[in-house]
Amino acid sequence: MRYHFIGISGAGMSAVAKLLIEQGHTITGSDEGFYPPISDYLTTNNIPCLTPFKKENIPNDADYIVIGKHAKLIPEENEEVKTAFASGKKVISFPEALYSLTENRERFVVAGSYGKSTCSALLAWCFEHNKIDAGYFIGALPLTPKTNAHVGTAFPFILEGDEYSSSNWDKTSKFLHYKPEHVLLTALAHDHVNVYPTHADYLSPFKELFEQMPQDGILLACLDDETIKEKISSLTNHKVITYGVSEEASWHAVNIKYGDITTFDIIHDEKFVATFSTSLLGKHNLQNIIGVVAILIETKQLNAEQLVSAIATFKGIVRRLDKKSENTRVPIYEGFGSSHDKARSAIEAIKLHFANHKLIIIFEPHTFSWRNRNTIHWYDTVFKEAEKVFVYKPPLHGTTSHEQLSQDEILERIQQAGVNVEGFTTPVEGEKEIMKSVNENTVLLILSSGGMDGLIPLLVTQMEKDYPLNK
Repeated sequence: MRYHFIGISGAGMSAVAKLLIEQGHTITGSDEGFYPPISDYLTTNNIPCLTPFKKENIPNDADYIVIGKHAKLIPEENEEVKTAFASGKKVISFPEALYSLTENRERFVVAGSYGKSTCSALLAWCFEHNKIDAGYFIGALPLTPKTNAHVGTAFPFILEGDEYSSSNWDKTSKFLHYKPEHVLLTALAHDHVNVYPTHADYLSPFKELFEQMPQDGILLACLDDETIKEKISSLTNHKVITYGVSEEASWHAVNIKYGDITTFDIIHDEKFVATFSTSLLGKHNLQNIIGVVAILIETKQLNAEQLVSAIATFKGIVRRLDKKSENTRVPIYEGFGSSHDKARSAIEAIKLHFANHKLIIIFEPHTFSWRNRNTIHWYDTVFKEAEKVFVYKPPLHGTTSHEQLSQDEILERIQQAGVNVEGFTTPVEGEKEIMKSVNENTVLLILSSGGMDGLIPLLVTQMEKDYPLNK
């Protein structure tokens, strides 16, 4: 079969394209532009991509056209999308394409407000490390395993399950296309307010997801999350097995010693399972590890001994608190700041491991939620531990679909919360102003779900020059 992807430079779209290539299908794709790391990913995997969008990009012999979820991928604004719908060819979303790849496999779906990519990558790594050729789809770029998508030959298939809409014409949550055997549920904090205005709206697709599970499927839920603790019994009749750092959970951690290498014991129903170690930062990553260990043992995929070694060698996810340079005395980490809770998890992790450092945060309000007037209260608490916050200008995509906050309004709200804050509008300006606030005792945390237009490599280069590791 021949598939053409419109909007192929998204992490999910490019991953599905790779899976289809592994199955022997022919792939073409297009987007408005291609930038690292996705451009490198497409090149490495021999996925051809055309730019800009235009109707001539669609091959005459395409069997399927897969269209991404970006706000501009609608017939009214994109001639290639308009031509696709008028062509008579089968138009599908990437979740539909993904399910067609996995319908004969044992599907493990990782769902929840945050932690999905890390848990999905860790599940995939646990199989790979133990030489089990499981399939997987991860909606971000992992450091381990080496890729975010692999068809595999073993029965299990790991799917990162996003609750966001499947496409601009299909409002069904992506994960409802996946029909899971087992679910690892990380959190139920209200997110994607442009799609789910109320918390009740947000919880509704999760209830549908649990209803899809077979009776003998395993549902693991993180008891540390307040909404899960309060609402899970009203969302499903399925047996729920709990995990978390809290000792109330069936699977939990004790004897936690945080450091460059964090060690801890996992307990299951008051019985010792094993001692684990990890280089990942933060309490939230302990939650992720406990959940992965629990679901793999509960489903009898791997044993504790196999998991100890896999967890110790897992390096994490790009942009999920990954260190941007090993050649500077000032640590620079990048976290995924697409929501209040994700930003808080990253900030708390940095403060836990760098308690005596001055924390400077570079923030881009990239998602709809951060730019929406209805969630302006997020700024009241999110940056409370920061010595200083630098805010990049908000992007303009999707401004017609919600009430957009201006950069000045965001700066004013953060300032009202008692936080020292400064705005910037270009990467060059930002790099110069940020470096003025840096000293030997600084730790930098970059929070965004966007690209910041090349600011990060500028910062890293200057930091390595001003604060080299060997001096």
